[in-house]
Amino acid sequence: MKRTLSLLFLFLTLSACGRLDGISYEPPQTPETWLQIQPYTKIHLASQDIIFVQPSTSFIVYFLGLLTIGIGIQFLRIRKGQQSRLWWGIALLLWGIGALLAGTSYEAFSYDIKCAGRDLCLWTSWWEILYLIVTIWSVDAMLLAVSYSSTTGRLRKGLSLYAILNAVLYFILVMIGVFTPVKFLISFEFLLIVGFPGILAFFFINGLRYKRTRQPLDKVLLVTWVWLGITIIAYFVYYISGNAVALWAKGIWFTENDVLHIGLIIWMLYIAFRIAPSTKDLA
Repeated sequence: MKRTLSLLFLFLTLSACGRLDGISYEPPQTPETWLQIQPYTKIHLASQDIIFVQPSTSFIVYFLGLLTIGIGIQFLRIRKGQQSRLWWGIALLLWGIGALLAGTSYEAFSYDIKCAGRDLCLWTSWWEILYLIVTIWSVDAMLLAVSYSSTTGRLRKGLSLYAILNAVLYFILVMIGVFTPVKFLISFEFLLIVGFPGILAFFFINGLRYKRTRQPLDKVLLVTWVWLGITIIAYFVYYISGNAVALWAKGIWFTENDVLHIGLIIWMLYIAFRIAPSTKDLA
């Protein structure tokens, strides 16, 4: 057990090695200032002291990740030969893994991954690079799921081809961003740009089909995309408002990430109870 914890600690501290070492925060963050701008607690395991950052936010995002993985497994268990359920299952497994990766590097163990033993904290890590990749792959897998449940013929083939090419191209661009390095290519903003066409396609596909055919599944899916849109908008509105900084000045930690993660938890529960039992392939 002690040896395992030591290896984990070593992996956390070395996980950002490579060309990512050359990217620091602007303005720079030192290990000391990193701990001043957010809550943390020290955990003593074996002979190691691990600093656990943003405990409440970390709990929420880890819960989101595990919940999403569980729902993804449920889709796979009930797929019964349905390609739409298969791809929903894959999409949610990837999304859940991404949430766990993000929670580890952006929040829970961010100090040990980015700051420990350094003069200046790193801007990103391999944990976050993997999070970016699997999140876009998740959106692409959702597009494949929707292509099977809501389209046929050439449109289905076109959407499937787009999803596959988008996943491959994004992976290549992220790798260029890592090894060049190009900060924008490994940013959350670039992830949103790449993922936006797929999310926009969801609205058009299910919105137009529901307007034309009034199929219950299209209504359920349209509500799904509307809630996702509301959640993303709420994230940015809260971020711009500056409420997180004002609350932290009073000793209360609740950030735009908490808004996002709570919204996504509700989203996942809706997917589990409404989409899982009703989605099926369109013949």
